[in-house]
Amino acid sequence: MTKTTSKNPTRRAFLTGTTAAVAGTTLTAPPAIAQGQITWQMQTHWPTGNWYYEEVFVKFCDRITDATGGELTIKPVQNDGLVRTGEVLDAVRRGLLESAFIYPAYWIGRIPAASHLNGFIGMWDRHEEMAAFMYEMGAIDVIRQAYAAQGVYQAGPVSYAGLALYSNKPLRTTDDFNGWKVRSTGPAAEVFKKMGATPVSIPGAELYQGLQTGVVEGAHWGCVSTGWGMNLQEVNKYIVRPDLVGHLNGEVIVGLENWNTIGADLQATFNEVVRAVSADASAHFLHRDMIYAQQFVEEMDGELTTLDAAALAELTRYSLEVVDEFSARDPEFCGVLGPMLREFQTLRGLA
Repeated sequence: MTKTTSKNPTRRAFLTGTTAAVAGTTLTAPPAIAQGQITWQMQTHWPTGNWYYEEVFVKFCDRITDATGGELTIKPVQNDGLVRTGEVLDAVRRGLLESAFIYPAYWIGRIPAASHLNGFIGMWDRHEEMAAFMYEMGAIDVIRQAYAAQGVYQAGPVSYAGLALYSNKPLRTTDDFNGWKVRSTGPAAEVFKKMGATPVSIPGAELYQGLQTGVVEGAHWGCVSTGWGMNLQEVNKYIVRPDLVGHLNGEVIVGLENWNTIGADLQATFNEVVRAVSADASAHFLHRDMIYAQQFVEEMDGELTTLDAAALAELTRYSLEVVDEFSARDPEFCGVLGPMLREFQTLRGLA
C-alpha cells in the first residue's frame, strides 16, 4: 500500500498517490464467479421491530440481490445477530461476517477518518452537499484508504437524514447545554462536551430505560424518525430544531478479501446501489421526520424548541475544533480530510 511521506500531505498529492492503491486493493479483482451464487450475510446495528429495519435495511439487501440478478445475494442480519455490534469491524475484516450496514462512530477510536464519514455538526445541510464532499471533492477516496488499512472495503455512506436531539430539558441557548446529560456518540459527543454538556454512553437496548429513570436527560439516535423507532418520543418532552447534522451517515462495509472475489462488474453494481439507496433513504427519512414531528406536537403534547443563532454558531465553532483535533490525532488520513472539509465550508460561504 502506497503511503505519503509528507506528514501533512496536500489533498492533490494524497489522491494521486493513494487512490491508485485503493483501486489496486479493492477494484482490481479476479473475474466474477460464474458458477453458482455468492451469498453474503450483512449485519446491522438496528434491531428488528423498528420500522426502518424492514423499510431501509432489508430493502437495501434485496436491492443488491435484485440488481445482480441473484449472483450476489445479501442476507440481512439484525443487531448482535452473529456478533456483538462492537465486534462487527473485526468480524468483517477476518471474514467471519462478509459485510455490514452499520454506524461509523463505533470505530472512530480505531479509524479516526470514520468521523468524517459519520458527519460533523454544521458541516452540511443537504444530501447533495454531503455527496459533493464525499464524491466530488474526493473525501471518500481518503476514507476508503483508511478502511483498507484495516482490511475492510468502505462502500460508502448511507444517509440517515439529520442528527436530531430528543430532550427532557428545553434547549435554546448555549447555557442550556450546561450539565445536560445526553446519550451521545462520535464527533457530536466531543462537541457537546465543549458546550458544557455531559455525554453518557448507553447501549441502545438500555436507552429507553435510561431516559425514563433520568440517567440521561436526552439523546440522539439518528434523525427524528430513527429515534422514533426507538420510542424516544415516549420518554422525552422536546425535540430540538434544527438538526445539528443535515445528513448523518451510516456506512456499508465489506471485508477486503470477500470484496476482491466478486469481480469488477459486481463491485460497480454494489457501489451504485449504495449511492442510490443513500439518496432514497435521505428522502424517506426526511418525509417520516416531518410526519413524526407533527405527531409529536399534535398528538403527544410535545414541543419543538429552536436553538438560537448564538448557540448554533458555538456548535459549529466547536465542531471545527473537533475536526482539527482529529487531524492532529490522525495526520495520515484526517490530516487530509480536515483541510478538505474546511475548504468545503469555504465553498459553502461559511468559513
